[in-house]
Amino acid sequence: MKPFVLFYTAVTALLYLAALPFLLLFAFKQKYSRSLPARFFLWKNPPLAKDGVWIHSCSFGEARALRPVLKSIPASLLRLTTTTNTGYDEISRQTEESRFLPYETLLFAWMKPQRILLVMEAELWYLLFFLARRRGARTLLINARMNERSYPKYLRLKWFYRKIFAQIDAVYAQTSEDEVRLKNLGAQNVTVTGNIKFSDIEKPTQTLGKPAGILVCAASTHAGEESVILQAFRALKRKQPDARLLIAPRHPERFEEVYRLIGNYAQLQDWSHQKYSLDSSLSSDIVLIDSLGMLINFYAISDVVVLGGAFEPIGGHNAAEAAQFGCKIISGEHFFNQKDIFAGIEGITVVKKEALAEALQYPKLLPRSKIRREADIRPILQEIEDVL
Repeated sequence: MKPFVLFYTAVTALLYLAALPFLLLFAFKQKYSRSLPARFFLWKNPPLAKDGVWIHSCSFGEARALRPVLKSIPASLLRLTTTTNTGYDEISRQTEESRFLPYETLLFAWMKPQRILLVMEAELWYLLFFLARRRGARTLLINARMNERSYPKYLRLKWFYRKIFAQIDAVYAQTSEDEVRLKNLGAQNVTVTGNIKFSDIEKPTQTLGKPAGILVCAASTHAGEESVILQAFRALKRKQPDARLLIAPRHPERFEEVYRLIGNYAQLQDWSHQKYSLDSSLSSDIVLIDSLGMLINFYAISDVVVLGGAFEPIGGHNAAEAAQFGCKIISGEHFFNQKDIFAGIEGITVVKKEALAEALQYPKLLPRSKIRREADIRPILQEIEDVL
């Protein structure tokens, strides 16, 4: 084994041992009760069956974006991993061969030989690629991105990322800008295919009745954003008393926290509020969307979508699902992880969080969104077909 592999393995093993007390402590928290025991102790996390098509995605959004790729793979060969609870819930719908990705050092004992490994976006784990390739898999990085904000940090460790990219056979990038940055970090055989999230946008799973008045959907919100949105909605409500607000937090573990915030705010304003899981009528002034997989159905009936994840420096979320319905979309300025998606959509209104109230209270002045860019995943599908 090469000296660098031995050195890297030793470092990751020492980090693992040092973190053990904290891992044991956090494993008892509800948020991590499934993922931490599986990833760091292999609890109820057996190896994937060998000789398949292994695809790794980090989270729910990335796992869902994989659907057009998964359609081309025989179910018997499908192997999926992720690192988050919501990601696992999504991939487990696709195949029983779904697992949490173990910590790198544990991959030596856990990983079985596969025909091909596809890793989504920016999950650059050295031992993941090294061991998969050494055990016979062709290794691909798909939907690869390298945003302008993160790029300088990666450059400082350019020597390290060159070693990672030396273990990756081909890279499929989202944009030409990503291609340049990835090549500078050592990526080889780079092809620009566009963002997979444009290739097969999710469609509604059911038809909902639209309530009277302007319907605003605050989608995939994070901590600190709901209060800003509620204040902005108050400005709209003064001008449009029949306006209604749906709030869909990004992470399920925040549902109760957000519902308490909604309750406190609604009481001050004398507004009605409800949980969608308990009452699906959408009859209240504010509705907490506490059911996963429903957001696309609400986009279909919304007049305005306030897209979360960008009013705080988080990176933004996928706007394509809302844009397919021509929704009027308002985003914060921190959408650095979604630049390619945003560049492919006309009509997104980008504001600082302090200006959200001003933008939202005049919905007729907001432009309608429209998708104008698509992705071509045929080269990725061809790679898989060639291996099979």
